[in-house]
Amino acid sequence: MSSYSLAQLGLSDSHRLAFTALARPTALLGRVAAEHRGAYVVFTELGERLAEPTGKLRHHAASRLDLPAVGDWVAVEATSDERALVHAVLPRTSAFVRGVAGGVTEPQVVAANVDVVVVVCAADDVNPRRLDRTLALVRSSGADPVLAVTKIDLHPQDRERLRALESSTTAPVHALSSVTGEGVAEIAAYFAGHRTLALVGSSGAGKSTLVNRLFGSERQATRALGVDGRGVHTTSHRELLVLPTGGVVVDTPGMRELRLWDAAEGLDETFGDVADLAARCRFSDCARQLGQAAARGGRVRRAQGRASGLRRAQAAQDPLAGDPGPRAAAPLIKRPRGAPSR
Repeated sequence: MSSYSLAQLGLSDSHRLAFTALARPTALLGRVAAEHRGAYVVFTELGERLAEPTGKLRHHAASRLDLPAVGDWVAVEATSDERALVHAVLPRTSAFVRGVAGGVTEPQVVAANVDVVVVVCAADDVNPRRLDRTLALVRSSGADPVLAVTKIDLHPQDRERLRALESSTTAPVHALSSVTGEGVAEIAAYFAGHRTLALVGSSGAGKSTLVNRLFGSERQATRALGVDGRGVHTTSHRELLVLPTGGVVVDTPGMRELRLWDAAEGLDETFGDVADLAARCRFSDCARQLGQAAARGGRVRRAQGRASGLRRAQAAQDPLAGDPGPRAAAPLIKRPRGAPSR
C-alpha cells in the first residue's frame, strides 16, 4: 500500500488552508491518484484508500466537473483500513478540461491541480492544428504549457521542423529521446519544488516511455514500435505517480479527439496577434479580408502569415476540422461585441 507525505504529493498552502477551513476533525487530506468506474484511488499520509463520493457530494454535483478527478485534493473519511468516502473536493488551482470524445457534449477533467502540462508528440507526427488546440486548453486550464518532441533519435531530419516550431509558439520546446536520454533532464527540472506535471498527447507519442525515463525504471508498461515505426497505444487510464526524486506526474491515455471546452482565454493567448486583429476588424469573416486589405498595402508576406494564423485559430476550435484552405467558410472567430467598426 502506497504511503506518501503530503509534501511529496505536492500539497500547496492554498489547499492546506482550504482543508483546515472544512473543520472536519475526522477527515484525512488526500490526493486522487486514479479513477476506476466511479471509485477513486486516493493517496493519504496513512496509506492508499479506495474511495467513493458520498451521496451528498453526488447529489450536489451540477456536472462531472464537480466530482473528483485525478490530481484533485479531497477530504476523505476512512470506513475501513482500505476504503473511504470522499466528502469534499477542494478548490482547484488548475483544471485541464476537454470535451468528452464522441457525440456527448459534456466536460471531462483530464487532470487537476497541475502546474505544468507537457504536450508530447513524436518528431514525425507534429500536427500544428492539434498542437494549437492542446495549447489553448493548457493555457485555459491555469497550467503552464511545455512541448516535448520525442523520438528525435529516430528522425534527426525533423530537427529543422523543431526549430520552426520553436519560432511559432511561445511555449518552451524540448527535443527528447528516451533511448539516448536527450532532453529528459530538461523535463525533470520542471518537477523542482514537488511540482505536478501532466503528460498529454496522441497514442504512441512516448508518454509512458518518458515516465519510465523519469523514474529510472520500467514503471509504466510500454510496447515496441509498430511495423510503420510509430508508437503503440499502451496507457489505458489516467494515473498520478509520485517520483522518487520529488515531484508528481500524471500519465494519460492517448487522446484521439481533443474537443475544446471553455478555452476562449487560451485561444486568445495562443493566437494573441490574431485576436487583436479580429477585435479591430469590421467583418465577421476576417480571413480573406485581412489578406486582401494588407496585401493592397504592400504587406503581402505579413498578410499571408496573419491570414494563415487566423485559419489556424478557426481550425483550432474544431477538433474534427482538416486543413480549411484559403477559402474556408463559417469562420469561428468573430469581432467581439462592442469592438469598433469602420
